[in-house]
Amino acid sequence: MTNSAQFPSRRDLFRLSAGSAAAAAIHRLGVTSAFAQSVPDYKALVCVFLAGGHDGHNMIVPQSQVSYDAYMKIRKGLVLPDGNTKLHQITTKGGTPYAFNDGLAALGPLWLQDKLAVVANVGMLVQPTTRAQYLAKSVPLPTNLFSHADQVIQMQAGDPNGSGGTGWAGRAADALQAMNAAATFPAAFSMNGAALFCTGKVIQSASLYPGFDLSLNGMSGWPASAAAAKAQALQDIIKLDSGVSVIQAANKVRQDALALNQMLRNAGKTASLVTKFPGTNLGQQLQQAAQIISLRASTGISRQIFFCSLGGFDTHSNQSWTYWDLLKQVSEAMFAFYSATAEMGVADKVTTFTESDFGRSLEPSGTGSDHGWGNHHLVMGGAVKGGDLYGTFPFPALGGPDDSGNRGVLIPTTAIDQYGATLAKWFGVDAASMSSVFPRIGNFTTADMGFMG
Repeated sequence: MTNSAQFPSRRDLFRLSAGSAAAAAIHRLGVTSAFAQSVPDYKALVCVFLAGGHDGHNMIVPQSQVSYDAYMKIRKGLVLPDGNTKLHQITTKGGTPYAFNDGLAALGPLWLQDKLAVVANVGMLVQPTTRAQYLAKSVPLPTNLFSHADQVIQMQAGDPNGSGGTGWAGRAADALQAMNAAATFPAAFSMNGAALFCTGKVIQSASLYPGFDLSLNGMSGWPASAAAAKAQALQDIIKLDSGVSVIQAANKVRQDALALNQMLRNAGKTASLVTKFPGTNLGQQLQQAAQIISLRASTGISRQIFFCSLGGFDTHSNQSWTYWDLLKQVSEAMFAFYSATAEMGVADKVTTFTESDFGRSLEPSGTGSDHGWGNHHLVMGGAVKGGDLYGTFPFPALGGPDDSGNRGVLIPTTAIDQYGATLAKWFGVDAASMSSVFPRIGNFTTADMGFMG
């Protein structure tokens, strides 16, 4: 366990933070910031989907000597630290040592501030499953395990057999739609095109791309009265009740897009966020989410969900530098987003978490790794009981009790149902409604993993 680096101590962290422009700006703004104005009991869930199946084995690495020796023996050419990637030491509340890939360095301060947690070995299950049951196929299993197309759908849907046309966050928003009864704004946004995650039976997702202008073409004219007449004519058309449900639905989409565009334009004319976001695609997605959150007081929205995504995690080769760079993009964008929520006074009202198709095999495949199953994930926010690891972290062993075969493909010990239900409970979904969000939650002994305050 050489070439490792410590995150700053708490004293160093405060010293460094005091010198940062973002922290200074947040301090100056304090609770008097215009952004701190909010509707009562506002909350938002923000999913960062790591598309392709990220390698949790090299996101967080066990550091007890026995576990690290086993990890090092199995990971071979993928073992960390290496020539590209260092390890940053962390410790759980119980004193167990781990290390983060230093691609996550930007998030290190949040671990020390107890605003970042790890949930271990999360994945899609029908019910708790042991190695013996999996090998004997004596329990029901998710459909088409290890398939990107199927697992992306299942993880967003919270359904081991497909989607049913809705996502688990969309169903959570359905359960709380009464809280948004006075809202003039969408409850669900995908920042990377259409996403099943945000779609409910009632709640529909608004799909955006960062920086994309929703203004209509061909609406200008001279004199100005001609342009105004065009705009009014369009409004008259889309508000007309044709009696045809398909046309009415399409017109509602147009109305929502025009209203949303004007709101976003108005937001840009008012107070701007001091927090600087990285210019990466994920940074831009999370910046757009922050801008929408800043509108909460004027829209009356009480519960919102957001979906952001970064691809490239299907690392079958050249994993070392590629994975480090991807984690760097994730950590820098997530830290900026947390800083923005602190600036707006809603750090404890916004929880950001990662999902992915699946994990990777512990045993490498050349310079990369193959498709896996269980995976480790991050949860970030002011309401998170951070600085700790939740769930059961597997001991690195091929053919061991956590392995579905002999390559270190983890059988999840925490179901996506439990991971999501913990977030949904914090979001406001009560126990009576939880089965509408996760129909199989009753198959598991606990619906609350304890990582939310």
